[in-house]
Amino acid sequence: MSGVNEIRSAFLEYFARNGHEVVASGPLVPRNDPTLMFTNAGMVPFKNVFTGLEKRDYNRATTAQKCVRAGGKHNDLDNVGYTARHHTFFEMLGNFSFGDYFKDRAIELAWNLITREFGLAKDRLLVTVYAEDDEAFGLWKKIAGLSEDRIIRIATSDNFWAMGDTGPCGPCSEIFYDHGDHIWGGPPGSADEDGDRFIEIWNLVFMQFEQLPGERVALPRPSIDTGMGLERIAAVMQGVHDNYDIDLFRALISASENAVGVEAQGDARASHRVIADHLRSASFLIADGVLPSNEGRGYVLRRIMRRAMRHAHLLGSEEPLMWRLVPTLVREMGRAYPELSRAEALITETLKLEERRFRKTLARGLTLLDDASGDLGEGAEFDGETAFKLYDTYGFPLDLTQDALRARGISVDTEGFKVAMERQRAEARAAWSGSGEAATDTVWFTLKDRLGATDFLGYDTEVAEGVVTAMVREGAEAMELQAGDSGLIVLNQTPFYGESGGQVGDTGRMRGEGGVEIEVTGTQKKADGLFVHEVKVIAGKVSLGLPLELLVDGARRAAIRANHSATHLVHEALREVLGTHVAQKGSLVSPERLRFDFSHPKPMVDGELARVEDLANAIVLQNSGVETRLMGVDEAIEQGAMALFGEKYGDEVRVVSMGVATEGEKAGKTYSLELCGGTHVARTGDIGLVTLVAEGAVAAGVRRIEALTGAAARHHLATQDARLREVAGVLKSGQAEVVERVTALVEEKRRLERELAETRKKLAMGGGGETDGGVREIAGTRLLARAVEGLNPKDLKGLADQAKEQIGSGIVVLINAGEDNKAAIVVGVTSDLTDRVSAVDLVRVGSEILGGRGGGGRPDMAQAGGSDASKAQEAIDAIAGHLESAASLTQA
Repeated sequence: MSGVNEIRSAFLEYFARNGHEVVASGPLVPRNDPTLMFTNAGMVPFKNVFTGLEKRDYNRATTAQKCVRAGGKHNDLDNVGYTARHHTFFEMLGNFSFGDYFKDRAIELAWNLITREFGLAKDRLLVTVYAEDDEAFGLWKKIAGLSEDRIIRIATSDNFWAMGDTGPCGPCSEIFYDHGDHIWGGPPGSADEDGDRFIEIWNLVFMQFEQLPGERVALPRPSIDTGMGLERIAAVMQGVHDNYDIDLFRALISASENAVGVEAQGDARASHRVIADHLRSASFLIADGVLPSNEGRGYVLRRIMRRAMRHAHLLGSEEPLMWRLVPTLVREMGRAYPELSRAEALITETLKLEERRFRKTLARGLTLLDDASGDLGEGAEFDGETAFKLYDTYGFPLDLTQDALRARGISVDTEGFKVAMERQRAEARAAWSGSGEAATDTVWFTLKDRLGATDFLGYDTEVAEGVVTAMVREGAEAMELQAGDSGLIVLNQTPFYGESGGQVGDTGRMRGEGGVEIEVTGTQKKADGLFVHEVKVIAGKVSLGLPLELLVDGARRAAIRANHSATHLVHEALREVLGTHVAQKGSLVSPERLRFDFSHPKPMVDGELARVEDLANAIVLQNSGVETRLMGVDEAIEQGAMALFGEKYGDEVRVVSMGVATEGEKAGKTYSLELCGGTHVARTGDIGLVTLVAEGAVAAGVRRIEALTGAAARHHLATQDARLREVAGVLKSGQAEVVERVTALVEEKRRLERELAETRKKLAMGGGGETDGGVREIAGTRLLARAVEGLNPKDLKGLADQAKEQIGSGIVVLINAGEDNKAAIVVGVTSDLTDRVSAVDLVRVGSEILGGRGGGGRPDMAQAGGSDASKAQEAIDAIAGHLESAASLTQA
């Protein structure tokens, strides 16, 4: 038992036999400590357990924790490849006691493991203790049988651990392995302690006290936190002094050697080591949701990747190398860390894309760098202004400039670089502030410039911690928010999704020390990467630098994810049913429903809607995994990925794929492939169900579909079913006969309406005296005028024509009283009278009395409307009066 995988398994199994819960490694992006860029120690996932903020159902644990040290104060990047034990990524084996056992049991468990289980020679081991920790000194003598000269007291803070200026703390005890006198170096505490002979393999922290302001008190339940570097113990057990000679690294370096055809000897040795180490850190970071960018964690990842890629270039690799080594890494470590296997496609695509882009940058940058530094000799300093030009104009990072010149003994004027960087930012601010944007947006630009982008953690978690970096109230920066205040909060990292790409922003809660309770009512994205949380402070006071626990509304997020993924399936189904002319023209993804606007020239018929619904649900039932990859935007589109309307894309994009097509030209291939930065379900089955509920026009050539998923879709269908049962009950029929029965009733209703209309027409033309609207003579002209009710206004002209035929010569006036007392008036004049009487003039006289405005038509037939049908008889009388007046004038 000496292989890395065997050692890891043996360690975890040993502590499991001794009552410890085996806990899977936490992610490399800390969810519970926003002050850390990356998880850099085994205890990080348990921080809140040690401080008492979190309770778990076990009080002993053991882990193999993945760690990265490549940014901030824990930065080993520049040493990697040139020393025996520096890594950017490493595994920390640990066992933990949360108020259970303490020093004696911790020492006993450690000593038994390394001497009995692992078989290390006792005479090769020595330990250190904190100088004042007499208890630990005595326990090592008693339990391990070590002589006093092999228990070294260390008086410095190296052997006293503290979480911070305040909080849990305690003495340490380290176990060292002696690699032999053929290697230079002395024991810890000696003048030669920096040598490589005595190597620390395990550190036991006795969490014994709590540091308060001004005093240190004993913890009521002292705890244990230990950490043993897997790579270091593997080197010991495999009989090598160098971590890079263990089986894991030999496999990775061998793959690198075979890929480039250069052995790991001489100058190439360091390059192969850099590639092997950086492959691990880059791959695990990508698997945990970090993608290369120009800020924050993404920038550190990009530095790691590009440093390895530069060494691949130094080895003479003419094609991208890193992605070709991923299968070896997955084979070596995928069984212990299944997330590596799950993300293999994403890791491969990300590495390939980054190296292709970097090779263009590298070739251009190295040429320019050689030209600019050709006259410099060893000990010289490269101009900071020129270094910034390489960065700003040609994309050549500062650290690569430093790395390239280091081999020639040339340093870089970093202060000059910073001055040039700040000058460019100031010029950008000045140019932007004059662009007419709102004053509030100016605040976000300033904050983004000062703080950088917010790290978004929400692709794989809904709970995290963040530190308040800025607050805005009423358009201006604020130093604090009090209970009852509403405002905007910016954090260094967040799991809350900011509204974009049609997906609404997250809501939820924030909590902090001192009883701080905050309601998050929405989240926005500002200034290209700044996540802004819309909040109301419920209790406590929020100040800058306050750490907050961040809790996304999980149920709401789950509904949003389902609707967003369903949008992709509906989009593809529409293209399949209607044609490839379908393109997204807008969308809304909310927890309640999804809305999708698309190009199509005419309404969809029922059969088309049903087909779209069937196709989308077929992919839901596949329950296939939803995969995300990082690709270049051009490459993604070449592969068939669809870009979403209104989304802003950079050079690198997230490509979301789901489902497998079962028919047509795409059969056997990915069903949906889209560029998308939103959150999605893990498997299509998580959508549950897709139900289309509406389809209609939005604008010329643009249609809109609305749909429901999951519980909302089931509730909608249940409601529809209940209504169907209710209708069947009213009709006294089975549900299967409802359509037939309703159709028959509708036809019967139409027949009765037709008969009623005909009866009303006959009644309207049925005659009567002058007092009830019958025919009368006015100055020798016959007038038939009637007020009727309930007729279709469209029938009035036809009735007027019939009446004109009945009277032979004369004038017909029909006024119909409709719904809401609305009036419709028609005037007809027989052709022999139109040379002296106009139907248009007469209809306007009647319309004015009825509350209408004018009217129109021809001399022989005119019509108008009015708002008061109760004045029908007044209108008839007014028309009669007009005729009499006109006749009198003619006679005169």
